[in-house]
Amino acid sequence: MFRSRSNQEQAPAPAAEQPKVRDPQAPKGRPTPKRSEAQALRKAVVKPPTNRKEAAKRAREARRAALAKQREALISGKEDYLPLRDRGPVRRYARDFVDAKWHVAEYFLPIAVVILILSMMPSMQAKNTALLMWMGVILMIVFDSVFTSRRLKKGLRERYPDESHKGATAYALMRTLQMRRMRLPKPQVKRGQPPR
Repeated sequence: MFRSRSNQEQAPAPAAEQPKVRDPQAPKGRPTPKRSEAQALRKAVVKPPTNRKEAAKRAREARRAALAKQREALISGKEDYLPLRDRGPVRRYARDFVDAKWHVAEYFLPIAVVILILSMMPSMQAKNTALLMWMGVILMIVFDSVFTSRRLKKGLRERYPDESHKGATAYALMRTLQMRRMRLPKPQVKRGQPPR
């Protein structure tokens, strides 16, 4: 235990365990980077923030960049940066299913404005017409929503039998309430075109 090193016999380490020492005169296998490239690389390596103010500033910038990517994805329809509620093949199919057809609910706001104008007129006939239009529009929206949800569920069962369909019907029905040009993510199929 307390022997001197001279008494211990040291076995030489095998060649595989000995570390390789690079000859300083040998080439390093890659070109030396230019000064501008090296400085850019050093700036790219993120240093930890020195105070709370700088940390908050970096967090805001990161949030802005993420939101910009998300906004771009909502316009282009790219799946990578979409919000979680819009991702996946089931949600994409639901969007395309809705966008490929005409729906009564997407015209609800313009019809509601017309009904509101008719109901404010002093004529009793205009008020009765407005009431009938309300009932008719609501019945058509309910009928269209039931028909759309049944066909969507059938299409999802055929196309994605192993995927979870939870929330896809409500997602599609909420999309029918928006006017086509206002929908996000933007429609990727034309009317009459089958869903992708």
